[in-house]
Amino acid sequence: MRNRSPRAGRRAQCARYHRLASEHVTVVLSGDGGDELFAGYDRYLVERRERKMAQIPQPLRQAAGFIGHVMSEGMKGGNFLRHLALSGPDRYFDANVLFREFQKAALFEPDVYGRFSNGDTTGVWRKLLGNGQMHWLSAVQYMDLKGYLPNDILTKVDRMSMAHSIEARVPLLDHKLVEFAATIPPELKLKGSTTQYIFKKAMEGILPDGILYRPKRGFGIPLARWFRGKLSPFMRDLLLSRRCSERGIFRKPYLERLIEMNDRGRPMDLQIWTLITFELWCQRFIDENNSCRSLFNKKVRRRAVA
Repeated sequence: MRNRSPRAGRRAQCARYHRLASEHVTVVLSGDGGDELFAGYDRYLVERRERKMAQIPQPLRQAAGFIGHVMSEGMKGGNFLRHLALSGPDRYFDANVLFREFQKAALFEPDVYGRFSNGDTTGVWRKLLGNGQMHWLSAVQYMDLKGYLPNDILTKVDRMSMAHSIEARVPLLDHKLVEFAATIPPELKLKGSTTQYIFKKAMEGILPDGILYRPKRGFGIPLARWFRGKLSPFMRDLLLSRRCSERGIFRKPYLERLIEMNDRGRPMDLQIWTLITFELWCQRFIDENNSCRSLFNKKVRRRAVA
């Protein structure tokens, strides 16, 4: 299966599970949706903690933000200091985007960056977070329910299950349960350091406590370590190749910078994996397409003349 998704690395595990399940069953039940409905993500805990920063006097927060911006990228503590100076919506998006604005400016060639730098891809979500009409936890849950869940989680499950002739059902996303969960007060979903509080309390006596309260496990794979080891030649051959440079989209020095930070132990695996995915996509759908390749060749020639 020629999957060019930037999340394909983590989807490999999901595909393997479905392949193994297909040897025994044709229908499986998925627990997807529970994190979005009942506040199960650790980033909700992080956001609640960082919202308390608003109590710090504004001049101190602005000074901390300035220090964070002048610190070299990758230095420990830089993100934390930048967050001190940001408002709620800006802080939340800064903490959860793959590339921050200053990183995109360094990553893309100037003419490429200039084409989309004025675009507002998060405006509707910022208004939702910043209008004060909805509790902040309900707002970020809504964003995940309408964005992350269908565009990543459910897409992953649907593609991987269908690839192995399995039907994956998601009982937690029954519309009546979704509507009911939306009426539950936020303080019953996130209580202290416990995520999905009310959901876990409801399942006590039905599921063992060892299952209910065990540490959360995701689908993470050690990409950062692999990029420092056995996948390093593959990564460098793709991202630092002449083929990638001549396409005129990314600045090679910043690609080298990303790799250097990852090599020094600063995990940049998701950023690198996304760029690898994009490069493979370009090779498949642009380089192998005569009309698209012609457009890119004209762009490269214009850059050379300039």
